[in-house]
Amino acid sequence: MLNRRDAVSRIAMLVGGVFSAPTLFAMEAKKAGIVAEAGTFILTDIQRKIVAAVAEHIIPKTTTAGAIEAGVPPFIEMMLNDCYKKPEHVSFKKGVDNLAKAKFLDQSPEAQVAMLTLLEADTKELMRSYSASKVKVGDNVDKDILEGAGGVPFWRVMKELTLLGYYTSEKGIEGSFEYHPVPGKFEVITDMKPDQKSFVY
Repeated sequence: MLNRRDAVSRIAMLVGGVFSAPTLFAMEAKKAGIVAEAGTFILTDIQRKIVAAVAEHIIPKTTTAGAIEAGVPPFIEMMLNDCYKKPEHVSFKKGVDNLAKAKFLDQSPEAQVAMLTLLEADTKELMRSYSASKVKVGDNVDKDILEGAGGVPFWRVMKELTLLGYYTSEKGIEGSFEYHPVPGKFEVITDMKPDQKSFVY
């Protein structure tokens, strides 16, 4: 049986080029059982509700489970607490608090999506400067400096952990992958039929 720790490792190899450096470090830390700064990241009830609502917008419930049903919100908090460092703790809470100030939970679903769309555009600009500063600093500098004191922006970490939490959950795997009980390599299905799941595992 594939446990969650193994799944985290495989997801890291599968989409490693997509995740930011702190998330890749966090996945490796989780795999190795290393606790970065446990107990330093705790969300309030309101913050948890915002994180859950945002995660559900990223992966909504349809014919398959959404992010909330798959247990993504508590996974996000657990990963940030156990495996991320203070810069990401600060940037993540700042992002959640900004949504709280904008009364995100009081908005209609359409208005919430509009807010997140704007946040996506702003984050793309932030990530461009973040990546440029990493290249400019070079490879021989301490990782904490390399990652930047401000941490990866909230929206980037939110999306990465939502995807990671969902696709390493039982409901996420059941809803998105086709199971063939025959040992073999991971392969993408290229000849898709209507309503067929995307991957074989």
